[in-house]
Amino acid sequence: MFLYTNNITPRLEYISDFLGKELLGEAFVLIADKERFSRETMPGVNYSKERIKENEFRVEPYSLLFENDIRPQQVDCFKNSRYKYFFQPGGDFPFDIFAASFYLLSRYEEYLPHEKDMYGRYAHKNSLAFREEFLHLPLINIWIQDFRQKLQYKFPGYPFSFPEQKGPFLPTYDIDQAYSYKDKPFWKNANGFIRSLLKGNIGSVKERWNVLNGKTKDPFDTYQWMDNLHGRYKLKPFYFFIVAEKPGKYDKNISPAIKSMKELILQHSQKYLAGVHPSWQSGDDISLLEKEVNILQTITGNKINDSRQHYIRFVLPETFRHLIKAGIKNDFSMGYGSINGFRASVASAFYWFDLEKNEPTDLLLRPFCYMDANSFYEQHYLPEQAYEEMMQYYKVVKSVNGTMITIWHNNFLGTDNLYKGWKEAYEKFIAEISS
Repeated sequence: MFLYTNNITPRLEYISDFLGKELLGEAFVLIADKERFSRETMPGVNYSKERIKENEFRVEPYSLLFENDIRPQQVDCFKNSRYKYFFQPGGDFPFDIFAASFYLLSRYEEYLPHEKDMYGRYAHKNSLAFREEFLHLPLINIWIQDFRQKLQYKFPGYPFSFPEQKGPFLPTYDIDQAYSYKDKPFWKNANGFIRSLLKGNIGSVKERWNVLNGKTKDPFDTYQWMDNLHGRYKLKPFYFFIVAEKPGKYDKNISPAIKSMKELILQHSQKYLAGVHPSWQSGDDISLLEKEVNILQTITGNKINDSRQHYIRFVLPETFRHLIKAGIKNDFSMGYGSINGFRASVASAFYWFDLEKNEPTDLLLRPFCYMDANSFYEQHYLPEQAYEEMMQYYKVVKSVNGTMITIWHNNFLGTDNLYKGWKEAYEKFIAEISS
């Protein structure tokens, strides 16, 4: 389908490519020749401020896609019976879906001055989606559905070819601490014994002792259970491993030099897709990122193309530029580490647009909307509430032909009493959506 505009810009090329593929299965054909557009007999979208011909669908443009700089935008939200929207100049559609989608996908607001959270991340409370209460919705996908319906009504004879159906669910796991006691340094286990004794927690003392003596399985060792779950429901998950060489305040992984850790990584990389979980330290010392990627490549014998930031710690545009330089092709960090929902208001993969350079990149972002740690630590949900939350996200994502990506940690799925009931909630969710 043709898309006419007075001015073809990198921003417009980028968003028309994304929307065209999500709408029609292929990108819009951009043209800036008014005479050619007026002569075309095929239906087209007119993205300009003047009507050109009768057989057109006009979206009146907001200025954003024709700008080169980054500056505060006037964003006033309106609401119809189904959803909220903004950038409302006029035309045959109630708002400029191209500019509004670009604003959310590019994470434009994260380039502007903003408040950081306690971990130095973009605080979700700054976001338009949180303030306007649509964080729980893949709003761009919903807009696309409505836009498609309007186009079909305008051009009833047009042979719409819809995009391929996506898999509605993709499980992913962050292995921050492979084991609770097993293969930890002697001093860590010694300190653990002392702390438990001082607290009078004899059960913890016995559990640690039994694990270290091989009498009991480590409470975080839930890998066989996970493997059985994937086999039963034919799931193909991603695993992300922290391989920091030195421990730190936020990097509590087992050293990748330890035999059992190497074996765990190799075992999973041979059966599933394994990616790097860049350490907290790599956010302060960028030289560590490529080193950690190389460590994982050496252990697996595979090229590492996938990543997700530890603690979902990233800063735009620097972090994604570093990932590209390290050879990463797909990143799974687009979400919040402080609340569940759709950070970029979308449940579809999209390529990152470097707003400072005003150009698209080849880094594919795979957004997640649910993380167990957010439910537990931030939202203070019980396991049954977490199940209901996951089902809510699954239903809305499936209804818009998106992909729901979840993050779980092995410790939530083990036998630690702190997470009692969470494994069962996850299994119940998997069984329900697979039935």
